[in-house]
Amino acid sequence: MTTFQDIFKKSFLEGYASTGLTTRGILFSLMIACGFALYIFFVYRSYTRKTFYSKSFNISLVALTVITTAIILTIQSSIVVSLGMVGALSIVRFRTAIKDPMDLVFLFWAISIGIICGAGLAGIAVFESAIVTVGIFLLELLPVAKAPMLLIVNATEYDVEKQVIELVKQYSSAYKVKSRTLEPDRADFIVEVRIGNEDEFMEKISQLEHIRHCSLVSHDGEVTF
Repeated sequence: MTTFQDIFKKSFLEGYASTGLTTRGILFSLMIACGFALYIFFVYRSYTRKTFYSKSFNISLVALTVITTAIILTIQSSIVVSLGMVGALSIVRFRTAIKDPMDLVFLFWAISIGIICGAGLAGIAVFESAIVTVGIFLLELLPVAKAPMLLIVNATEYDVEKQVIELVKQYSSAYKVKSRTLEPDRADFIVEVRIGNEDEFMEKISQLEHIRHCSLVSHDGEVTF
């Protein structure tokens, strides 16, 4: 005996079994996704030309865009398959750490392009890619304050630190002692400074007594002032 529940299930599954996707439409969506994926590939390569470039990560952005598009197309084709796809993807765990925040931006950009192309909204993908590209490179060109540097001093006496700090005050409006290491015949300390005339400052430092070694290095870590 057929019940109302059986009729409802049958009508529900038949009504959402397929959205009428054609082979031509699927190939067109994947080709559009490939085009955007290659665009992201070259943008990422251009953006990271002055920093650490990971070719494997860049290739993964291309593959991720196409794979996401294929998943969205599959979900549209059948509600039954889409439910199974959600269950299968829910058990996937990604444990690769993203070190650079901009890598995370490109990662989400690739995923969003895949979703948009899979949904057949290529126009939105064009506007998104244009806005993201212009935003990334314009913000990169904006002038920012000079990053502080680390003054690393190795001396034979601890009293030298007072002389170094007095000299730092003459050449830097702000400073921060980051670390101190004391031994019977050795003193190491690191000071975060903003120095305008670096050559003159280092020359003055080298003239101090009991200085064994000193260096001024830049860093991209957290800034305390």
